[in-house]
Amino acid sequence: MTNSAPGRRAGIVAAGSAAAYLALVRPRLLRAGATGGEVLGPYPGAVIVPGGKRSATMAVTINVPPSRVWPWLLQMGTDRGGWYSWDRLDNFGRRSAETIHPEWQDIAVGDHLSATPDGSQWWQVAALEPERFLGLRMSLDLRGRPFDPAGARPRHFTDSLWGFELKETADGRTRLVVSGYWSFRPKWLQPLLSIVVLEPSHWVMQTRQFANLKRLAESESV
Repeated sequence: MTNSAPGRRAGIVAAGSAAAYLALVRPRLLRAGATGGEVLGPYPGAVIVPGGKRSATMAVTINVPPSRVWPWLLQMGTDRGGWYSWDRLDNFGRRSAETIHPEWQDIAVGDHLSATPDGSQWWQVAALEPERFLGLRMSLDLRGRPFDPAGARPRHFTDSLWGFELKETADGRTRLVVSGYWSFRPKWLQPLLSIVVLEPSHWVMQTRQFANLKRLAESESV
């Protein structure tokens, strides 16, 4: 009986920590930098992923107009400009670009932006409105194999849209709002995977990308 007391205390601490995370930390991760209107208002691309659930909404203000931010987004891709985040984690150790490359500026809906060095996984350009919105879609079975989003889905899959919305402010700056939509099967696993793994990791990577995009766009020579 005496050995059960430490176990009960550990359980109480764990339950309290989980409750504090869900009540205090998680809401901040899901809307980091975003206003209430950006979180609750409509976001482009809702019809792209069938059955997709709105994901976290994060935002940053960049002190240049959208025309200065847009070229950095167009050249994303593992075999191109990278992702401007933690390169060792999401770009296989390759350094993201520090300059604009004209040869990487011409993309179109349907193009693939490689997510792996061998091109076995990719983000497909699903929406493209110059200097306004870029939507990237990744459709994989749970073995990591891409499937055609226009065809039948596998029994178990992940299908998501990673969106970049640019809004010009009254004083000529850019409000970059990142959100998207996610559909996943088996459905019961989606909340657990999201809370435990994807939301914290997305916050780590997205805030780093924001910081680098802001630095690069603001320091670019006019």
